[in-house]
Amino acid sequence: MRSCTILAAALSVISLMGLPARAEEWVSIPGRGGVMLKALMLKPAGAGPFPAVIALHGCGGLGSRGEVMSARHRDWGDRLQAAGFVVVFPESFASRGLGSQCNVRDRDVRSKDRAYDAFATAEWLAARPDIQRSRIGLLGWSNGGTTVLSAARDIRRPKGVDFKTAIAFYPGCRTMAEQDFRPRIPVTILHGLADNWTPAAPCQSLPGVTFIGYPDAHHDFDYPNLPLRTRKAAFSADGSGTVTIGTNPAARDAAIGRAMGIFRGM
Repeated sequence: MRSCTILAAALSVISLMGLPARAEEWVSIPGRGGVMLKALMLKPAGAGPFPAVIALHGCGGLGSRGEVMSARHRDWGDRLQAAGFVVVFPESFASRGLGSQCNVRDRDVRSKDRAYDAFATAEWLAARPDIQRSRIGLLGWSNGGTTVLSAARDIRRPKGVDFKTAIAFYPGCRTMAEQDFRPRIPVTILHGLADNWTPAAPCQSLPGVTFIGYPDAHHDFDYPNLPLRTRKAAFSADGSGTVTIGTNPAARDAAIGRAMGIFRGM
């Protein structure tokens, strides 16, 4: 039995040896205001040039509980990389010596700061010969989704390059709705209509965006295999500080199909 296991493992290694390797590495990106951004870059096999997606983590940071990447970020990063995209995850919190911000009410890093992180990452990508600079997309979840909206507003932009399209998963939209939000690039919001952490209603009111709501879907509905549960958070729709998170398989599948279609078409 042991010999069969060893043989199977050897055959697996041999089969993989014929495949070109995909790269994953930490990179340093000069940010605004003297910040040196740590970012994890996933790159397809080959020389390119490739389209790219800048992916913005939520309030928990890129990883949690000792993980380099959370399961959600890994799931999306692997999917986009396999589809031929360079994917860059700038770590806005760890780069500033901060941990999770999910239970912090007065945060040192605002969505505007994180938007500048996205701009710096776009500028860094645009200078690389292996990137199709006209095909750089923006993706974010929750706090990162709010950052997507901030980065897509018509009042500021990167230098010498811009995003082709932007997708925000369950962002907080209340402030944007109060600030007369106007996007300069195509923006799609994918939101759970049962979300009690960052409620969908303010996002539905934003002008100039494509809003897609998923019934019975809560916050983190696209997270892979996350059982529905409650957790504490600094902010909640009802002010209690208790929110519901968890996977909704139907909404997850539909949102993945929608997002991947948008990025492939950019």
